[in-house]
Amino acid sequence: MDIRIQSIHFDASEQLQAFIQKKVSKLEKYYEDIKKVEVSLKVIKPETASNKEAGIKILIPNGEFYASKVCDTFEEAIDLDVEALEKQLVKYKEKQRSK
Repeated sequence: MDIRIQSIHFDASEQLQAFIQKKVSKLEKYYEDIKKVEVSLKVIKPETASNKEAGIKILIPNGEFYASKVCDTFEEAIDLDVEALEKQLVKYKEKQRSK
């Protein structure tokens, strides 16, 4: 699984990148055939508290899944994105089984 992290308007720390790698790699246990994961991190409207946007796109052989959240921290946004994607992957897998 290829994980790419893109940070817009700032430089992501190594600690943040390691956190993202760890969280996103757990998605493989929900769907083994993930080809590529694209993570985008963006700082929006710096004057507000919740100004960290994280989006995760998962590419699989016959489609893709996407989740995006805005929170106080990138870690919180990544956690929520991963949770949402876990649900999407489980639902997709169940749908595939019932065919």
